[in-house]
Amino acid sequence: MRRSELKLIIEEGENSQVEFKRKFSTHEKIAREMIAFANTKGGYMIFGVDDDKKIVGVDSEKSEAELIKEAARDFCEPPLDVNLEYIQLEDKELVVAEIPESNHKPHRLQDYLKELDINNAVVCIRVNDKSMLASKEMIRIMRAQTNLRELKKYSIGPNERTVFNYLEKNERISVKDLAQLSNISERRASRTLVKLVRANLLAIHVKDNGEEYFTGIN
Repeated sequence: MRRSELKLIIEEGENSQVEFKRKFSTHEKIAREMIAFANTKGGYMIFGVDDDKKIVGVDSEKSEAELIKEAARDFCEPPLDVNLEYIQLEDKELVVAEIPESNHKPHRLQDYLKELDINNAVVCIRVNDKSMLASKEMIRIMRAQTNLRELKKYSIGPNERTVFNYLEKNERISVKDLAQLSNISERRASRTLVKLVRANLLAIHVKDNGEEYFTGIN
């Protein structure tokens, strides 16, 4: 990355693909942020920059980089690939960690389990300028997409028809909406909506507060 590119990124501030860190905090906190980027669209973590865009630099770029590598390797499951660059701005050293979007979603905080436990795994995603926990619906969708498990054949039953009828008059539907409309459990409503996303009939969206909703695909 060129200095001019980095300067422009910093001027634009934090967003869905950029996070500023004054310095390395803890392995777990940094791992959560990196997991969120890898599970979403990828992005940059820039160490040595304050939240207000002030360039403060890092004490030792090599030490900072080693901590970042450890977080990506030992605190993320599966481990993450991170590209590191050392760039000087305003006579201060910055470390830029690029986390590409992963082909092995969902990544989770290391729990030393052989299989992902959807009820307890710490899986993060990036929403605007925040990293937050992914819902069970989002985890199921990521897992299906990684395994190329798009539903080719999917029968439309009464719950699915309820979804489509509702979306003809409303822009969006949630798990709670479907559960109330069809008088079914939220777990069953969740599975119905996830299957419709996998069948490429619905899209899932996340609000700033982490609340999820589903819309039809035009």
